[in-house]
Amino acid sequence: MSKAFHDIRKPAFLVLGAPGSGKGTQGKILGSIPRFFHCACGDVFRSLDTRTPLGQKFIEYSSRGELVPDELTVDLWKAQIDNLASTHLYKPDIDFLVLDGIPRNVRQAELLEAHLEVLHVFHLSCPNREELARRMRKRALKDNRIDDASERVITQRFATYEEETKPILEFYRPEIVMDIDAALPPLEVISRILTRIMELPVYQKLASLNI
Repeated sequence: MSKAFHDIRKPAFLVLGAPGSGKGTQGKILGSIPRFFHCACGDVFRSLDTRTPLGQKFIEYSSRGELVPDELTVDLWKAQIDNLASTHLYKPDIDFLVLDGIPRNVRQAELLEAHLEVLHVFHLSCPNREELARRMRKRALKDNRIDDASERVITQRFATYEEETKPILEFYRPEIVMDIDAALPPLEVISRILTRIMELPVYQKLASLNI
């Protein structure tokens, strides 16, 4: 695959929301539909080849317990996407990317502009933080991550979201941001997401090709 093909801006949908809002669940559901490719930020780090120069840079920071800089995070993400495209698991010319967990802040959103054409942002909104905390505790216990169920960790994750991630909603044009009540049943949430996507001309054009 040519470098030029790697450098095209990929059409993408972003799923944003506070911890416990269900963005990972909705991203996976959407990614299971043909012509949609789900990529969570956590998947990028889990599949990282630590033998590469980028992988070694990641190890430098993680081994010191430091946050990975935004530029390196985006570089790691792009390397993973390019690898998926090279192996044809992800087809940038006919697949829509579905992202959750990235961008995590406005700086990452700025850096991703060179690589993404963000078609729509789905904000899973839930002002009821106690409901989100309940979901987080339930998930942490299910995944046997007991420490993640502590009030201190949950409170910190909410604070980080409010300070770093939520401002992303102001970065994108209001007309491409859709608020959805995250407290709704998952089936209704995905129904609203799909209804909006099917209204978009870019989706209708692809659907008409019947690829």
